[in-house]
Amino acid sequence: MTSPASSFLSNRAWYEASISEFLGASGDSIIGRMSRTNPLPTDPEQVEAWEVQIELLKEWLKDIAGSIYIEFAIPRMGRRVDTILLMSGLVLVIEFKVGATTFDRSGFDQVWDYALDLKNFHESSHDLPIVPILVATAASESESTEIDFADDLVSRPLRIAPNQFRSLLAALPLKQGARAGINVRTWATAPYRPTPTIIEAARSLYANHSVESIARHDAGAKNLRHTSTRIEQIIDEARQRQKKVICFVTGVPGAGKTLVGLNVATQRRDSSETHAVFLSGNGPLVEVLRAALTRDDKERRLRLAAPRGAHKAANPVKAFIQNVHHFRDEALTHPAPPANRVVIFDEAQRAWDLRKTAEFMKRRKGRAQFTDSEPAFLLRYMDRHDDWAVVICLVGGGQEIHTGEAGIGEWIDAANRLFPDWHLYISSDLTDSEYAAGAAIDLVSKRRNVTFEDKLHLAVSMRSFRADHVSTFVKSMLDGRLDAARIAFSRLDRFPIVITRDLGRARAWIRDKARGSERSGLVASSKAMRLKPHAIDIRVSVNPVHWFLKERSDIRASDYLEDCATEFQVQGLELDWTCVNWDGDLRYNGKEWTYFDFRGSRWENIRSAERQNYLRNAYRVLLTRARQGMVLFIPPGSEQDSTRSHQFYDPTFQYLREIGIPELT
Repeated sequence: MTSPASSFLSNRAWYEASISEFLGASGDSIIGRMSRTNPLPTDPEQVEAWEVQIELLKEWLKDIAGSIYIEFAIPRMGRRVDTILLMSGLVLVIEFKVGATTFDRSGFDQVWDYALDLKNFHESSHDLPIVPILVATAASESESTEIDFADDLVSRPLRIAPNQFRSLLAALPLKQGARAGINVRTWATAPYRPTPTIIEAARSLYANHSVESIARHDAGAKNLRHTSTRIEQIIDEARQRQKKVICFVTGVPGAGKTLVGLNVATQRRDSSETHAVFLSGNGPLVEVLRAALTRDDKERRLRLAAPRGAHKAANPVKAFIQNVHHFRDEALTHPAPPANRVVIFDEAQRAWDLRKTAEFMKRRKGRAQFTDSEPAFLLRYMDRHDDWAVVICLVGGGQEIHTGEAGIGEWIDAANRLFPDWHLYISSDLTDSEYAAGAAIDLVSKRRNVTFEDKLHLAVSMRSFRADHVSTFVKSMLDGRLDAARIAFSRLDRFPIVITRDLGRARAWIRDKARGSERSGLVASSKAMRLKPHAIDIRVSVNPVHWFLKERSDIRASDYLEDCATEFQVQGLELDWTCVNWDGDLRYNGKEWTYFDFRGSRWENIRSAERQNYLRNAYRVLLTRARQGMVLFIPPGSEQDSTRSHQFYDPTFQYLREIGIPELT
């Protein structure tokens, strides 16, 4: 008989029931129910593990009231919790390590991650105390039995031996005091709204999940779906009517432009007729996403027992996501059209202008008098198709951090000058000043084949569940608007920001905050040349794949808090916790920001407005990489070192304190 609870959860768990029903059911019937719910074949090893877990749970839960969920889905992580118990106002998250005699760190972090995921993304768990528990089924002694709740009521994981679990359950209500029971119906049917990192999102989309299924907000999911659907319609119409199209997609910071692009690429990656490729000039982003997807692909093939000699896992990943410069170089060596009919350019405004492209072609490719900007040349490449092609430009604002970036106006201008028959679909919001494309749009607005569409703008931020207002705060701060920055900072109630002049304290703060497998790291501007006395040398090469993906015990990992990444290595990627190391390149003088470049043995003023903008945007990137919180390290300066004078740092520190950022003590 199906329990009342089992109809509430929408198949998130393979088995769900009241504890009393669970105790009354046979082990075989419970396993049978899970096997029928499991979409994959159940192997004997899994059945043996379930038998051990069920036997232990039946022993522990005698005379206990509550509800039980076995194999509960954690969508963001693509994994399942072994068991969840709702009892005495508590959520117990249990991970079994069958046959283990010790409690390893990976299991400890794993169950902690499950608990944090429920706390942050499962609506009915936001305000509930959650206790993660790691059980080593062959252990004779527990290693930690004391509940230690953080401010958000998630305990550090307990490490319990089977023979002490019953006594733990008996003591739990006493440790918590009297609490009302959890409404099972409300808890089981509550929305689950994850906020994945771009790496997690790419993994999920590559595993054939829909873009709206990984969106946190209902409004955000709807916005993503509408924009994605409209792009799919434009592609299908281009193919059916044999026409060439360029499409411009805009969005507020953190709205999910890259998600939309990845969604289009993954949906069409196996289609021979409309095969799409995701292109980015952001080398670190491409490297990290490729490495993460390749690892997932290999693991998937191992799970599915792919035959020996099957095609290498990296091949489909390389076809799905590529560096835009490699795509461009292919056009130089082969006169044929590209293999792809649909190409998505991420951060399209960062494509190179004519001067930088011509300089590169002369110096690196031996082609003098090159006459095309990068957008113009890439459009010529796609125009080699005789019938139809689609170019999708994902457009960001305030992200230019390097010289020679053409801006989105160059794409529009190139399409207008060179390809009068191409159809242009333009986001209605591309006219905003932050995109700096007004003059180009004025030129094309009267063309007969230009359409402005609201659906090509992503208006809802999908940024971290805690970082919704961070971009507004950072903008006000970097604009030097003290009052606006104070107001924006006051709204960051769930996003801690602290400031310190002691790097050791900053590292300790981050290590204390990061839980489970949450990632943390040191970041600094690429012009932060005088942080070397603090053992931060931005000239040391950082491999972004190792930095973002290696486990925390690896000295190359970001979590080791040793190697410092710059804006070029982190743009487009995220960490949970960051330490932003602020040098004398960007200084507040009491009235406004001033800009400096370190040359030889001294700081020199940056007078070019363009280069000032690049430096300000570099700090914008650094200050918006954290999903959960950050610490700002402002060096104390030195009386003995003229390149690190107190006056380079003190006014900046004072300005940030006046905004309301508390000092770490």
